[in-house]
Amino acid sequence: MAARIDRRHIGHVLPRFTAAVEAGRLRFFAKATGQRDPVYVDEAAARDAGHPGLPVPPTFLFCLEMEQPNPAAMRELLGIDYRSILHGEQHFEYHTMAYAGDRLSFEPRIADIYDKKGGALEFVLRETAVSNQRGEAVAALRTLTVVRHG
Repeated sequence: MAARIDRRHIGHVLPRFTAAVEAGRLRFFAKATGQRDPVYVDEAAARDAGHPGLPVPPTFLFCLEMEQPNPAAMRELLGIDYRSILHGEQHFEYHTMAYAGDRLSFEPRIADIYDKKGGALEFVLRETAVSNQRGEAVAALRTLTVVRHG
């Protein structure tokens, strides 16, 4: 069995990073995910609905989180071989809307590490706080990575 992930990394804060929310990417994502509401692709429709611009579609924040300077930072820190991982779960808790033109800051940390099935599976829970350029909390992201051993 592969070495267990060192639990001392629970609470470790990964590097903070900022990402720009671009209107073209929002439109592409909305189309790719089957959003039918015109507020996600048409600025006039978004404004008519009371938004200041194109709103960020559900789950788009995960795409921005993957654009961090080193997407493998957590795996490298924990010594996890990418060939043994599975994406286990994704959870979004929204606090306020984000829009095209915003600059969002992502602050990820390792919230928990635990195992199941006698250590055959290990789970790494990453929690990421997302805020906008005004310092307002936009969302809390939770990602569960599963590491298979054996």
